[in-house]
Amino acid sequence: MGRNNPKNIKAHNDKLHKEQAKEKAKKNARAEKLKEIQRKFNESKS
Repeated sequence: MGRNNPKNIKAHNDKLHKEQAKEKAKKNARAEKLKEIQRKFNESKS
């Protein structure tokens, strides 16, 4: 079975992009939580 046929390439790319999307979503969620924590901290500081 050839590894470099269009079906296998597409399957690989889909899997890769799905993983990259998950990582990006985690990063964004972390950034949002950090912003929220900073907002609460700054409010309580005032």
